[in-house]
Amino acid sequence: MHTQLAYQIALTLLPGIGPVKAKNLIAYCGSAEAIFTEKKSSLHKIPNIGGTFSSSFKSAEILLRAEKEISFMEANHVKPIFFTDKTYPDRLKACEDSPVMLYTKGKMDLSVDRVISIVGTRKATSYGKSFCNELLTGIAHLKPLVVSGLAYGIDICAHRNAVANKLQTVACVAHGLEKIYPALHTTVANEMTNNGGLISEFISDTRMTPELFPMRNRIIAGLADCTIVIETDMKGGSTITAHLANSYGREVFALPGRYMDKFSSGCNALIKKNLAAILSSPEDLIQYMNWDITAKPIARQIPMFTDLTTDENAVIKLLTSNGRTDIDHLSQYTGFLFSKLSPILLELEFKGVLKPLPGKLYELV
Repeated sequence: MHTQLAYQIALTLLPGIGPVKAKNLIAYCGSAEAIFTEKKSSLHKIPNIGGTFSSSFKSAEILLRAEKEISFMEANHVKPIFFTDKTYPDRLKACEDSPVMLYTKGKMDLSVDRVISIVGTRKATSYGKSFCNELLTGIAHLKPLVVSGLAYGIDICAHRNAVANKLQTVACVAHGLEKIYPALHTTVANEMTNNGGLISEFISDTRMTPELFPMRNRIIAGLADCTIVIETDMKGGSTITAHLANSYGREVFALPGRYMDKFSSGCNALIKKNLAAILSSPEDLIQYMNWDITAKPIARQIPMFTDLTTDENAVIKLLTSNGRTDIDHLSQYTGFLFSKLSPILLELEFKGVLKPLPGKLYELV
C-alpha cells in the first residue's frame, strides 16, 4: 500500500507529463493516487493529455522509485511541498508552469511579505559585488527573503550577504538535494539552512543537464515579488530569469553599467528595451516597490457595479475590504491564476474602477 506522498512523487516521474499537464490530471482525477488507479483508456480522453500520455509506463516501477525517494528524504531531512498543500508558496502557485512538487531542506518561510530574487553573471566584478552588498545592507531592515541559485559570482555573493545581514535566503538548485553544486559552496549552503535553505523540483540522483537550469530559473523568478539582475552579458542565464519574471507579471530591475563592459551589456539591454527598471540604490527598490508605505485598509461601503462580471466583482470586493493590494495576494485570495487575473485587472482599469500602482499594486479609484 503506497502513501499519498508516494503517488505525488510518482506523478512527477510520469513520462511526457510536465507541471501543466500534471495539474490537469489532478483536476480531472481528484488526486495523485487517483491518476494511478484510473484506467489508462480514461486518462487518454482527458483534454490536452491523451495524445502525449505514455501508454507504456509501468506504475509499479515508478512507485518503487517514489518510495526510494521517500527513504532518502527521511534520512536527509528533506521536506516535500505538493502543489495542493497550504504551505506551497502563493507567488509560485500563481505561475501556470510552477512545479507540482518542491523538495526543501532547511528552515524557510516562502510566503513572507517581501521576496526578492537576485541573479547575475558567474564572473562577477567588484562593481557588481559591491552593489549587491550595498543593496542587501540597505534593505535589511525590511527583512526580505533573498532567492538566488547558489552559482558562482552574483548568486553566491547574494547568499553570503544575506547571511551576513541575518536575512532568510533560499537557493534554488538544478539537481536533487543529495549534493551541493558547486561543491565549493557547501559551507555557505549549510549556513543557509539555519535561516532559509535549499529548494528543488528534482528528485535525488537527477542527472544534471543544461536544460534543467532554465527550469530552475522559473522557480527563482516565480518565488519573488521582483527579480534583480546584477551584471550579465547578452546571453546570460540571468536574462532568461528576467524574461520569465516579466512573463509572470513581476517587477524586474537591472544594475546599469558602462556600455563597453561585457557583463553590463545584458543589464543595459534589458533597461533599453523597457524590460527592466534602472536600479542604482537600495532606495530605488524601496520606493519603486512601495515598501516605504504602510497602507491601512480604509473602511468603505462595497460598491455594486451592475455592468461587471462575477469575477470582476470578486476583485472589487477584495480591494474594498483590503485596500491597496498587490497582484500576488489578489491571485491568492480570489483563486485566479495570473493568466486569468491579469485581463480582469486590465478591463477594470479600462472601466475606470481601479488603478495600477508601482510594485504591481492595485487600488480602487
